[in-house]
Amino acid sequence: MFDIEDVMNKLRKERPVFHSEADFQHSLAWEIHKMHPNFNIRLEKREEINGEEFYLDIFITPKHFRSDKICALELKYKTKRLKITISNEGYHLKDQSAQDCGRYDFCKDIERLEKVLKKYDGIGFAIFLTNDDLYWRTPQNLNTADKDFRIHEGRVLKGTLKWREGTSTGTMRGRESPIKLTGEYNIHWKDYSDLKRKNGKFRYVCVKVKKDV
Repeated sequence: MFDIEDVMNKLRKERPVFHSEADFQHSLAWEIHKMHPNFNIRLEKREEINGEEFYLDIFITPKHFRSDKICALELKYKTKRLKITISNEGYHLKDQSAQDCGRYDFCKDIERLEKVLKKYDGIGFAIFLTNDDLYWRTPQNLNTADKDFRIHEGRVLKGTLKWREGTSTGTMRGRESPIKLTGEYNIHWKDYSDLKRKNGKFRYVCVKVKKDV
């Protein structure tokens, strides 16, 4: 439907950093609109599949011709502390930490897109943008509570992903269910922007989800 990497490359020239995940979502949707004005773009589209209700961050369909093909995007934006002014606009990013939950949620996004593409014909993209290198660096200890959900460079996500036995209920609260993936997804991080200061390097991973993987 379109080249998501091309969209990200254009977006980073105008917006090397975002205030929040919602800011990232709206900015990406607007960039897609500018590049592809013949698309209908909807934010936070409600879906209910097999009794599960959720909202897709971005939902895209062609505008001027008949087609059942769609593109669904799920986004994550996780930050470390950063204070910077760019083009007279101040940014004050918080240290969000809780990387284990962030990893789980990203894997959940992929699972959710797989479910959506059983209903629709099209493609999905799960995008994770961050300035926190703990997400992309290979950890020294791979036997952590969230080892199945790790998304460091070179990781392959597949099969059933679950918390390690013995993980505290506090860590898992709201995220207890195992994640079951049909496809296999290679994690490859790409540079997004570099603001030339501590915690100023942003990278992203984009997982493409196809129908009936």
